[in-house]
Amino acid sequence: MSAARGSEKLPREGTLEGGVHRFPVRVYYEDTDAAGIVYYANYLKFIERARTEMLRRHGVEHATSRQADGTAFIVRRSEIEYEMPARLDDELVVETRLRELGGATILLAQDVLRDDAVLVRAIVLIACIGAQGRPVRLPAALRATLSSFNAKPRMVTAHAR
Repeated sequence: MSAARGSEKLPREGTLEGGVHRFPVRVYYEDTDAAGIVYYANYLKFIERARTEMLRRHGVEHATSRQADGTAFIVRRSEIEYEMPARLDDELVVETRLRELGGATILLAQDVLRDDAVLVRAIVLIACIGAQGRPVRLPAALRATLSSFNAKPRMVTAHAR
C-alpha cells in the first residue's frame, strides 16, 4: 500500500477494487491497553468489522440471511500474527483478500495496515451454517460474486477437505 493510498479518506463501509476490500478503522481510547497500544484481542474486532462490510458489499446482510433462510457465517479458524503495535488515534486500514472458496467455507487473508506498515496479518476461515448449526453450501449468488471478487480463487470441493 502506498502512502497516498494510506492517507486517502475511505468511505465508512470501505472500498472494493482490484480483488481487495479496504476498510478504515480509527483507534479509540477504548481499544488500547494500559501501555497505550491496541489490546491484542481488539484486532479481531477490527478484522470482523472489515469482513462484515466486505460481505455486505457482496450482498450478504447477516440479519437478513438468518431471517430469510437460517444461514449464518461463523469463524471456524483464525491465525493471527502481530508484527507492530497500533496506538491511540492511529488511522488504520484493514485489507481483505479472498484466498479460497470451499463448498461451505471462505478463506480470507486480512492485513491491518498503518500507512505502508503491516501491523497484523490474519488468515480467517469462515463457514456457512444453516439453522441447525451444521455446515451448508455457500449460497450460489454469493459464490458467483465472490468468484468475480478475485480472478483466481482456488475452488475446493467439500470432499477435498
